[in-house]
Amino acid sequence: MKDKRMDRRNFIKTCVTATAAAGALPAGKLLLGAGRGPAASPSPALDAKGLPTRVLGKSGFAVPIIGVGTGSRFCKLEEREKSVELLNAAIDNGLYYWDTAPNYTTDKVISEERLGLVLKKRRKEVFVGTKVEELTADGAMRQFEQSLKRLQTDHVDILQFHSVDTLEDVAKIGGKGGAMEALRKLREQKATRLVGFSCHSSAETAMAMVERLDIDTMLIALNHQRGTRGDMEKAAIPAAVKKGLGVMVIKVIRPRETVADVNPEDLIRYALTLEHVDAAVIGMDSLEVLKKNVALLKNFQKMTPAEMDSMTMRLRPFFEGRGLPWMNPGYTDGHPA
Repeated sequence: MKDKRMDRRNFIKTCVTATAAAGALPAGKLLLGAGRGPAASPSPALDAKGLPTRVLGKSGFAVPIIGVGTGSRFCKLEEREKSVELLNAAIDNGLYYWDTAPNYTTDKVISEERLGLVLKKRRKEVFVGTKVEELTADGAMRQFEQSLKRLQTDHVDILQFHSVDTLEDVAKIGGKGGAMEALRKLREQKATRLVGFSCHSSAETAMAMVERLDIDTMLIALNHQRGTRGDMEKAAIPAAVKKGLGVMVIKVIRPRETVADVNPEDLIRYALTLEHVDAAVIGMDSLEVLKKNVALLKNFQKMTPAEMDSMTMRLRPFFEGRGLPWMNPGYTDGHPA
């Protein structure tokens, strides 16, 4: 019987060899971002088209301060041609950081596959991140293999543990035979440049991931689910910064569902004004939304302290978690809220 672990090692080795032969992992050039200094680009083809960029922690990589989220909103684009058009427009307008995951799916759309339709031709122009949900090393490796096939690539730029929201998950990921073993090897072998995690609800869990594991980035929801202990903005983010992690945020515009008269542009500005936030991943489902985000970035200005205080007050009902579908137990972003 074949040793499945050996097969996976050979699979990754083949990917790395092919990447090196294709010249997909160059030393990079210097990009001057709007963040904490110059950054080495993983590909000379990455081009923000003049949009502001920030460096992801101490990684040395700069990304546009808005990333293209390809979860529930993106998956509403059932017509393949429209999603391909949107992704090509993102590259053409400087939004080269894309975020996806294996479970970003509907009955008709698989996010990773849609990205693969564009990446097979324009891989060097995109800084792409995907995720694994499996907690074991073998499980994570199997899931990553499937993601590479769907994405039609031999490497990603960020590979993240998806939605880590309990201390038990942290222990399993970091324990013997845990998924961290696989992601560490994948990073060493250049199948992923960076290793990170996402967290939707627990600041305590986010801090445990930061403190216990050797990771590069954190992707967190700014606003808490009911019963969440701790504070993402005042506890999890400072903990990540102390370790030099890149910090990205999600669920930025969700308050529109319960707070009247709040516009998405102000919510995005609020998120990107928070100290040490490097980028906000925003779900996009149309060219209109993409163009509005590009326009916002071309004229981006941080909020004043008074504006930040005002927005905090307006968001109070949202922080209280009044019945939002995505805050309910068992919700996955693969299904539109």
